[in-house]
Parts: sequence; C-alpha cells; structure tokens
Amino acid sequence: MPVRSLAGAVAALLLGGTAQATVFTFDTDPFAGSTALETPGRQVVGNELFIPVFDIANDVLAFNTKAFDIPDDLVVFNGLAADIPAGAHVIVLGDFDADGDPLNGIALNAGSAATLIANSVSTPGAGFFVYFNSGLDLPRLVYSTDLDSAEADLKILARFSNLSGQPGRDAMATFTAGNFAAVPEPASWAMLIAGFGLVGAAARRRSASRGAVPA
Repeated sequence: MPVRSLAGAVAALLLGGTAQATVFTFDTDPFAGSTALETPGRQVVGNELFIPVFDIANDVLAFNTKAFDIPDDLVVFNGLAADIPAGAHVIVLGDFDADGDPLNGIALNAGSAATLIANSVSTPGAGFFVYFNSGLDLPRLVYSTDLDSAEADLKILARFSNLSGQPGRDAMATFTAGNFAAVPEPASWAMLIAGFGLVGAAARRRSASRGAVPA
C-alpha cells in the first residue's frame, strides 16, 4: 500500500518531480454552516467545488489534518471495495455500481458508495473516497466522518468535470497516492515549504556548480 506524506509531496513539487502540479487545498471545517453532525442518521452535504480540469498525472488534493481529523501520512488504496485493506484513509473506488450488477439500475451515488465501502472497511476513522457517480457521469471526492460506518455523515468536497464519460471511468484506475496529501496547520505548512525551498535552492546551486566550466 503506497503512503504519501506531505513532505514527499512538497519535495516533489519543489525539486521538479511534478513541476506543473496544481494543489487543491481543503482546509476548512467540511460541515461549517450545516446541521449534519447534529441530525440523526446519515446526512450528505453537497455544494462541492467544481474542478474544471484535474490532471491525474500531476495534480494534488491536499487536506488539513485538523479540519478533517486525519493523520499526517495517508494510506491510499485504489481498487474494488471488497479488497480495501485495513487502515486506508483514502479510497479510490474501482466499483461502478452499488451491488456488482450494473444491469439492475442501482446507481452509484455518494451514499451507496459510502455503504459499499463501509461494508468492507473494519477500521473506524475519518477518511476520503473518490467514486464515479452514475447519474452525473463523473468522479466526485467525498469526506466521511467514519469510513467504517454506513451511518457516517458525508461532505462532497469536489467533482472532476473533465473526467466524464468512459474516459473518466478509465481514468479512475490511474489515481495514485501521489494525488493525495495531508497538510498540517498553516504555520507548520509555511515553515515546511520554506524548509524545502532552501533544500531546492541548494540542490539547484550544486547542479549549477557541477555544470560550470572552469575559467
């Protein structure tokens, strides 16, 4: 199972591993202004961010550790619900229907995707999943207060508008751990960026020095 730390993501960005990356940061209370957490039963809160272009090869979805109650290192899994390992914090769901039968008309939406995941996950804890919404015909990013519970409240964080139709379905398998990162509090985040900036500058100076021609 691949693990992606914030440090690794920042290092890749600053040292040229993903030079063209766009980082989409989610750093506020996902249920702010909603009564979802006080309302019995599962509540699904929409009003998500529309991402017109998401480049899976380079772009990163970054989540504030305090706002979402997640660890600094995220365990990411991409595959079928039946194969989800213990301890996964981010799941890219490889299933495209709610019960394994694409012909019976049971569409995959945020709630049915969350239930499918909860039926396989055995470790309680908050987390995220990306699933392909049958009705909208595109992927959506969802936060769950507990991936292990079919009653957990859900906040839809984003939809990926450019990944629609069959190309979008095909693209689901290409999400990797590199597309997800945990972000500490703003002050720590700024210090970490500054630290990696110094490392990157030093690396560039060493590279330039090695390439210099003696006078």
